[in-house]
Amino acid sequence: MSIHLQNYSCVILLFFFPSIGNAQGVSSDYNTNTDFTKYKTYAWLAPGDSVLNRPAGEKLFGGYVEKAANQELQSRGMKLVKEQPDAVIIFFTSVEEFTQYSQSATLSVGVGVGGPGYYVGGSAPVAGGKITATTKEDGSLGYSMYDTKTRKLVWTAKAEKQFKLSDDIPKMIQDYTAKIFKKLPLKKQK
Repeated sequence: MSIHLQNYSCVILLFFFPSIGNAQGVSSDYNTNTDFTKYKTYAWLAPGDSVLNRPAGEKLFGGYVEKAANQELQSRGMKLVKEQPDAVIIFFTSVEEFTQYSQSATLSVGVGVGGPGYYVGGSAPVAGGKITATTKEDGSLGYSMYDTKTRKLVWTAKAEKQFKLSDDIPKMIQDYTAKIFKKLPLKKQK
């Protein structure tokens, strides 16, 4: 019995981004039969999780995400247009907050008595062991590119990073967007 899959994009989306835990890095996938040099223009598509389907740039940090991606795409010869693009780009983000606990060392006092052939000792904690909670975030940023003629997913990439809200998030978005777009099979123009 053989099974033929008609729509590979669903399979790619289901299996592309397995849970990686605390791993940090960039992963990507693309259709190796696609000629990426044919993509000269692109437009943004609002992500499906946006409130009232607002434009992506209105999401928290959405402007930074789009600006960083626009720089990367334009450095590869693509032009942002409002009508009839060759490709549409969508970005997706997620942030999950978690608390990490640590305990300082405890101070113990011990007493020991010994003599010929015997030894007795004991200890008891007297101080320390303070528990400290630290809040951190596991974040992910990803981009997907769809061919407007075939309406199929042709490239997708995602970066994962652990960070704190006090970090320079716009710089982090810029840095990770650059790492993500290194995985796009469309070279930068000189």
